Amino acid sequence: MFISEAHAQATGGGGGGFGGFEQILPLILIFVVFYFLLIRPQQKKMREHREMLGGVKRGDRVVTGGGIIGLVTKVIGDNEVQVEIAENVRVRVAKSTISNILARGEPVKGAKDDDSTEKPLLESKSSDGPVSSGGGGLLGSLFGFGKKKE
Repeated sequence: MFISEAHAQATGGGGGGFGGFEQILPLILIFVVFYFLLIRPQQKKMREHREMLGGVKRGDRVVTGGGIIGLVTKVIGDNEVQVEIAENVRVRVAKSTISNILARGEPVKGAKDDDSTEKPLLESKSSDGPVSSGGGGLLGSLFGFGKKKE
């Protein structure tokens, strides 16, 4: 009575010639964006980390994934290193848990693996006592925290 009947409109052939490509195009664009913004940088970061781990040697100062800083005293195979975290305290660490190499060290020639003759990198003994070996950085040079001039 008061409700009119709805008739379906016939689909016409007046679309683009692409067919289903128009529906898949947004998915392809999303994948391309994810590849360049997420996947590719992550692969590059993993490759650099693998190269860094391959170059770990005795005498390097490293940071583990747990935040422990130590000196590599011995490389045990491809997957393990021995790290000295305090004087006469050595732990075996999986290489994959090393997150960063702070300083590259020169291995001592002719010394045994158990001997550690490494001195702290940040302190040097002088007549004035321990003094920072760094230049103080940008702020240090601006505000006079750098090396003492004699």
